[in-house]
Amino acid sequence: MTISQAKYGLGGIVYLLLSFMLGAYFTFAAVQGDYGVLRRVMIDAEGAELRAERDRLLAELDQIKNLTRRLSDSYLDLDLLDQQARDVLGYMRSDEIVIR
Repeated sequence: MTISQAKYGLGGIVYLLLSFMLGAYFTFAAVQGDYGVLRRVMIDAEGAELRAERDRLLAELDQIKNLTRRLSDSYLDLDLLDQQARDVLGYMRSDEIVIR
């Protein structure tokens, strides 16, 4: 009787090494690749920053719209007009003292 022993040949080692390398590559690509987990986190953070900037710009736009409406012909805020004339043109009354 002969007992045959299972021997791993060179092909088995190459197959095992190749499958390990492919697994490592796909794992790396899933974490670090263009569509990986880390890239997704970066995109979410950038989206949050852009939404915050959008909200800030919308608030600034609302403020500008309010000031524009208050200086329009249909609704004239005399206090705002006086303030703008003082700031932009440097006007002041004769009885005022300016401290800078």
